Amino acid sequence: MSQLERDIHYMKMAMDMAKKAEEKGEVPVGAVLVKDNEVISAGFNFCIGLHDPSAHAEMQCLRQAGKIIENYRLLDTTLYVTLEPCAMCAGAMVHSRVSRLVFGTHDDKTGAAGTVVDLVRHPAFNHQLEVTSGILALECAEQLSQFFKRRRKEKKALRQQQKLASLQDLSE
Repeated sequence: MSQLERDIHYMKMAMDMAKKAEEKGEVPVGAVLVKDNEVISAGFNFCIGLHDPSAHAEMQCLRQAGKIIENYRLLDTTLYVTLEPCAMCAGAMVHSRVSRLVFGTHDDKTGAAGTVVDLVRHPAFNHQLEVTSGILALECAEQLSQFFKRRRKEKKALRQQQKLASLQDLSE
């Protein structure tokens, strides 16, 4: 199996994790950590459910991996994530010594692996990651886009219901 085939395989797993986030009403981002072609851990966004702003997919995945291997250093690992990591997650990857980052779609607002800033390859840091981007980018972007489209539609419907309810209250 080629590196590209492996990247696609594990990105599909990360997309499955993103589906789990969406099922819980979370922004659909998923992550999978791999070492020696074996999945060590997986995570998905769970900020809302845990009331934790740091419960991003990457952070969930890194925390779980540290417990499993009983080490905060995640040497010789590859992190697959459906959306380009933010600064918090990128920093955690640098500190945990993840070797390689593979992400699906770029984040034009908070991407910290090259789009807005590049923390994972910053020359001042004592560790830099190898980065591969764009693996299943269209599919990852569509997963996010459909979620936000549905959420906007739901909010609009709720506002209309509230408006109708207040009009009915006025007419009574």
